[in-house]
Amino acid sequence: MRRFSWLVPTIYILFLMLPIYWLVSMSFKTTNEILGSFTLWPQQFTLANYRVILTDPTWYMGYVNSLIYVTLNTVLSVGAALPAAYAFSRYRFLGDKHLFFWLLTNRMAPAAVFALPFFQLYSAVGLFDTHLAVALAHTLFNIPLAVWILEGFMSGVPKQLDDTAYVDGYSFPRFFVRIFIPTIASGIGVAAFFCFMFSWVELLLAKTLTAVAAKPIAATMTKTASSSGYELGLLAAAGTLTIIPGAIVIYFVRNYIAKGFALGRV
Repeated sequence: MRRFSWLVPTIYILFLMLPIYWLVSMSFKTTNEILGSFTLWPQQFTLANYRVILTDPTWYMGYVNSLIYVTLNTVLSVGAALPAAYAFSRYRFLGDKHLFFWLLTNRMAPAAVFALPFFQLYSAVGLFDTHLAVALAHTLFNIPLAVWILEGFMSGVPKQLDDTAYVDGYSFPRFFVRIFIPTIASGIGVAAFFCFMFSWVELLLAKTLTAVAAKPIAATMTKTASSSGYELGLLAAAGTLTIIPGAIVIYFVRNYIAKGFALGRV
């Protein structure tokens, strides 16, 4: 039996990879081939779908817009979560447990609940259809998640490290930036990964709060619908390209995510 122990995980991985392979395969097919016959690989290989996306500004700017607000949101979320997580990790104050739980309840709420309030608010203050609007909206969900993740990593760092740094003459800002942040670099990587992924795949708020100038790729993909049906090859190519940023982020933080599982925070 031990000789075949590799069989189950191999089949499981192939099962997980099948939808991705099918999506990539469809991206190199024409819509007529996709609808006309069942083929395991492209019979009429074409790059026309990718050519449309990479040459049409309304398509490739969707990726640019998404990357802008996702990056901005990740920086804002992790930057705000670092001091908050440190406070929850190092200090005890009245209602700290209740406040910590309340932060997580924001993460539990569906995005649809906040779509209309955000739309009215940002329209009133002139932030509608801007990258900042989507980035700020996503912080409502990502900051609590980042605080929860980072607090677990920070609690794993002995408080004696703080005391030793103060004895050595470090001010708090200098200690926090030069000693503490490098110590919890893995936690920051995990928090940044989850903030990035949520903001990258979230559609409802991103579509509600944008129109033209900051329209994300997920909203742009609805252009494939027409009176004659969906341009499935173009839609598959766009979907394939949306996987790439997430795959790159996963590659760079894969070791940090493993540490997050070890600490019970992922």
